[in-house]
Amino acid sequence: KLVEPAILRLLSSFVDKKHQNLVKYQILTGGKRLRPALAIIFCQMLGGKIKDVLPAASGLEILHNYTLIVDDIIDKSRLRRGKPTVWAKFGKSIAQCVGVSYSAAVSQAAAKSKNPARTLEFFSKTLKTIMDGEILDILFEQSGREDEPYIIKNRYKNITEKDYFKMAGKKTASLFKACCEVGGIAAKAKKKQLAALRDYGFNLGIAFQITDDILDIFGKEKEFGKVVGGDIAERKLGNIVMLYALKEFDAQDRKKFLKLLRKEKINESDIKDAVQLIEGTQSRQKALLLAKKFTEKAKNSLKHLPQNNWNRALEDIADFVVGR
Repeated sequence: KLVEPAILRLLSSFVDKKHQNLVKYQILTGGKRLRPALAIIFCQMLGGKIKDVLPAASGLEILHNYTLIVDDIIDKSRLRRGKPTVWAKFGKSIAQCVGVSYSAAVSQAAAKSKNPARTLEFFSKTLKTIMDGEILDILFEQSGREDEPYIIKNRYKNITEKDYFKMAGKKTASLFKACCEVGGIAAKAKKKQLAALRDYGFNLGIAFQITDDILDIFGKEKEFGKVVGGDIAERKLGNIVMLYALKEFDAQDRKKFLKLLRKEKINESDIKDAVQLIEGTQSRQKALLLAKKFTEKAKNSLKHLPQNNWNRALEDIADFVVGR
């Protein structure tokens, strides 16, 4: 209730009234507002005031949605949160313009925060880290983008768990960590407290990404809000479930699976075949156990922070992330 009006004000300012519906569309498709919630909760847990964290918390949610607009264009995703993506609804040119507007709104949010210069630097660092992760995610694709020479030349053919965690740490966990840190900074947290909340955010972010990987293959479209099997359709090997499945496959199934991912065009039948191969392994259960492991790591970080109602709320959030 607090963050929504602040976000809409930031997105609408300096934008022609005729175009405000374009700019507001992405935010109004929904979303859990988990990231600004983390910033606000950590601020209150440590005795800070909401007014001191609200501009930065709003900016982080806009930053998050900016990366989603870009991500959907890159992945050619037509559905998010159960609704058409910005580019699918308005076209790629408009989506790119909207993305630029979101980027500007992030800077505005930093300008309105308690420490503008520090916040802007922090936002910039986070956004660049996310884009580093996005580049890795693209390079983990096994085929496609034949008109992009850099990708063809630098594509990963073999992806290790270490590679995966580097990508997920940058693309997803870095923003969760930033949200927690922003809340702590607003509350003037001590060094040890900042380290604990950074740990919470990072581990929560990894658990979130692993859960997303599981849902991408085994979720229900109505509940997931995105097309199930999207990672297979996009030939993405940067999915922990697929990496675990590859380890279990015998030589024949491994060859068959990689051949599917490296096809020029993947159809519905190919996706079903790939899912069927994965279902014959323990990869889903292994990924779920891994997500829970990172959730427990996140919850353990909370032991070093004030034990109050906000602390318990953060435990609930950690459980929610893997229970989606």
